[in-house]
Amino acid sequence: MRIGIVACDILKNEIEFLTAGDEDVVHREYLEFALHIYPEDMREKIEDAVNRLEGKVDAVLIGYATCQSLAGVDRAVKVPSVMLEGDDCISVLLGPRKYAEAKAECCGTWFSTPGWAEQGMPAVIKELHLDSMVEEGYSPEYFLDMIFDAYQRCLFVDTGVGDKAELERKSLKFAQQLRLPHTCACGTLEHVEKALRSVKELARSAAGGGHQND
Repeated sequence: MRIGIVACDILKNEIEFLTAGDEDVVHREYLEFALHIYPEDMREKIEDAVNRLEGKVDAVLIGYATCQSLAGVDRAVKVPSVMLEGDDCISVLLGPRKYAEAKAECCGTWFSTPGWAEQGMPAVIKELHLDSMVEEGYSPEYFLDMIFDAYQRCLFVDTGVGDKAELERKSLKFAQQLRLPHTCACGTLEHVEKALRSVKELARSAAGGGHQND
């Protein structure tokens, strides 16, 4: 069977770790993390990337949670596909229960997954649409101070993938730039693993002629 992956760059480390050496995976494509800034464009680009794999793979893992505009995107594409379960990448990597508990414990939490820790402050500037301010000659620090005034901590989510010490160091540096306390929590890969199992089952069915994409 042939499996394709079209995923957010933020989840690249976890997906690459779980699929290393998997000969069933014949296509890997990681889209720029900041696509969700423009939800309609993000959905269109994901659909285009998946549809280009028609006839080349039996099934696709869409490495995105519902992320604002993506509900049902797995049913809108031309290739049998599986999405990640969860509202966003934090829910996927921390788990919905721990995610809810962390927000209840401190509603002003900035969640720093390994992907976000690697991207650092430039990613946050882009995420918050402050890159246009930089291009016009304004300092982003002024806006960051206002935006993050409501935040009370930065929580590093350790998924067990990559160099934990280095990733935690980058996350701590980010927290220090914003003068936020820094804490850590153990993440999980179980939701990505579940999606990978599901996409393999779907690929077996599709390869055998037993699947019709709705």
